[in-house]
Parts: sequence; C-alpha cells; structure tokens
Amino acid sequence: MPPIFRRVGDNRAVTLKIRIDDGAPPYEQVRAQISEQARSGALPVGHRLPTVRGLAETLGLAANTVAKAYRALEADGVIETRGRNGTVIAAAGSAAEREAAAAAQAFAERARRLGLGEDDALAAVREALRAAYG
Repeated sequence: MPPIFRRVGDNRAVTLKIRIDDGAPPYEQVRAQISEQARSGALPVGHRLPTVRGLAETLGLAANTVAKAYRALEADGVIETRGRNGTVIAAAGSAAEREAAAAAQAFAERARRLGLGEDDALAAVREALRAAYG
C-alpha cells in the first residue's frame, strides 16, 4: 500500500508532506520539515510562511496542531512571528549560535560548581558531542 500523506506547496519554497500513517505526530512532521527546509536554504531567510489557520486548512489539520509546530519552531529560533506582518523564516545562524553559547555558559558554570577542571569538563563535552553526532 502506498504511503498516505497530505501535501501543501506553493510555487516558491514551502512543500510539506504529512504522512497520516507515520508514527510521528503531525505537529512534529510540520516542525521537522520546516526546520529542515530552513536549514537547507530551501526556505530562505525572510520567507513568509502561511498563517496557522491557512496551513492547517490546506493540510487538513487542526489549527492547534500547526500552532504547536510554529511555537516549537519559534522557540528553536527557526521562525519569527511579526504580528500582523506574519511568520517568517528567521536568520538561521544567529539564534542557534546564541542558544548554543548560552547552553555552553550554563554548562561551564555548572562544571565549575561541581569542581571539575577544564580538562574534565572538555572531556565531558567531547563525549556528549560524540554521542549526539554519532
């Protein structure tokens, strides 16, 4: 049986496929696909995304489902909501770099409080990176 999915696309950049038979929840599929398209450049910085209601209607999803995906994307720094001007793809690197720097700072402070030396703290980071990136 072929996969069951719903698709939305425009002539420019946004193409989403929601697989009904996929184990991932629909909001996660929307979040992951928009995030990947922004990271790859398929969705350029400043590209205006459909409204929550418009995308939900096109995909046959509840508005709350798309709103949850948009909230997660905004928290990740992938998109920005500009009120009446809509939701757009954010400048890719800056938000991610700021978040990574804040996480690194928090880790460094915690490692110091735990009494770890620089070498031990760096070894912990290297191990975590190896585990994360395979």
